[in-house]
Amino acid sequence: MAIHKLDFHEFDEIDYHLVAIHTSLEDYRLAYFINQKLPINLSIFKDEIHINIKEGETKFSRFYYFDKENDISWNLIQNKNKVIQQKNETSQNLFSDVNMEVATKVYLLPEFKKVDYFLKIENIEESLLTQMQLLLNTIENISTAYNVDTNKIKSKNNLIF
Repeated sequence: MAIHKLDFHEFDEIDYHLVAIHTSLEDYRLAYFINQKLPINLSIFKDEIHINIKEGETKFSRFYYFDKENDISWNLIQNKNKVIQQKNETSQNLFSDVNMEVATKVYLLPEFKKVDYFLKIENIEESLLTQMQLLLNTIENISTAYNVDTNKIKSKNNLIF
C-alpha cells in the first residue's frame, strides 16, 4: 500500500494576480469601460462579498467573468464601503433619546486604503497581464492601475470567494 504525503506549502501558492485601480467611477461604469477595452464581459455577480468586522457586517460589490477559452477568471471587486451603525443616546438634555447613524469606512484590503477597486485575475500569463494593465491605464476616468505584490497583502483571506 502506497503512502501519500501532503505538503502544506502547496496550498500557500498564490495563483492569481491583483491589479489595483484608482478611479472615481461607480462600479458598474468601471465594469462597462473595462469591457470596452479588454476582450471580456464583466457582469454583476449576484452574491456579493460579505465580511464581518467589529463595526458590523458589510458587503462589497463584485463583477465576474470566466473566459472558458483561455481558462481565465476575472473579478472586479470594490475595496471601499461604509458600515452604518445605529446609536441611541439617552441623556437629560435638549436632545434626549436621539437616534444617530454613524457611518464608518471599511476596506476589503485595509492595507490598501487608497485603492478604489481591485481586479483579481486567475490563471493569466505575465505577458497578457502587462498588456492588460497598459489598456486599463488608457481608460480616461482611471487615474492609475498597477500590479499589487501579492506577498505584501496581509488580509489574503478576504480575497477567497
